[in-house]
Amino acid sequence: MLNINSCSVLIIQPLPGIGDMIWHLPIIHAIAATTPDKKITLLTKPRSQAYQLLKADDTIDQVIWLYRNPGIHDGLIGTFRLTKLLWQHQFQKVYILHGSLRYAFICWLSGIPERAGYGRGLQKYFLNYLHPLPQKETRDHPLKLATKFLTINHIPLVEHEPQLAINPSAQQLIAQSFQNLPRPWIALGIGSSEPYKQWGELNFIQLIRFLKKDIGTVFIIGGTSEKSMGEAIYKNLQQQDIHQKKILGFPLDQVTALLAACNAYIGNDTGMLNIAAAVNTHAWGLFGASPPLHHTQYIHCIIPNDAQGGMSAIFPEEVAIQLKNNKGKWA
Repeated sequence: MLNINSCSVLIIQPLPGIGDMIWHLPIIHAIAATTPDKKITLLTKPRSQAYQLLKADDTIDQVIWLYRNPGIHDGLIGTFRLTKLLWQHQFQKVYILHGSLRYAFICWLSGIPERAGYGRGLQKYFLNYLHPLPQKETRDHPLKLATKFLTINHIPLVEHEPQLAINPSAQQLIAQSFQNLPRPWIALGIGSSEPYKQWGELNFIQLIRFLKKDIGTVFIIGGTSEKSMGEAIYKNLQQQDIHQKKILGFPLDQVTALLAACNAYIGNDTGMLNIAAAVNTHAWGLFGASPPLHHTQYIHCIIPNDAQGGMSAIFPEEVAIQLKNNKGKWA
């Protein structure tokens, strides 16, 4: 938790990924702006890494973890556990950024007086605050649903693209650690939540070879599961005398601060791509296996000419050409 004291307004955002949380930042900030103290409590899943991700966000009073699939909040017993948890906080108002009946029922059961949400199906019977979405519009991309909900209830956006606050101490640490490295800095996002979204070790190596004359330092960014891949890329680039640093398994607030300091990001469609864009770093995303994202001007989608070819149909030389042609954005 970020704070032992809870505020009176709860937002439930149950989608699990880092990208899901980034997408919802404008919605969370817009709702927070309508509250008396400009703060909310957030109920979300640990996989969102909201504790680290939103550490510097002044609108987040605290984060409460939702443990599901699997977890202690699954099933009938889990329903009562979550009800008890929410009851203890005595929230006055809740915004459910999801169409699930379960969360609306639990909020009703836990005695939250004002309950707002999308109103999909039976969920609408447990809502009594603001306007739900028309039934025919309750199934869409999560970001579109959230935006429609704000619009129909005349809640103005305070930002039109996700804006992620940076932890000052992490920012200072990154500046001190890497200030002498040559620029421009390029972040190479080798992580992947799913194997089919992975571009692959050889492609990343070849890309940097094509860009060698245009970059100063490469930061190889990934989680602990990409350690062996990151080491292999590092050793190969080391032989080419390319300045580089491995950022594998670093705390998320430090990675966020680093991405904010980078000139550009190139990588798979992951949470890191969304973080880079949310700190206003131009990010080139490899969308060979997932739908392209268009919610921010800072994500530039690289799509294969052969839509059936997947990630293997994205060629390093073509990616390098796109970066070179857009050098004015990052160099």
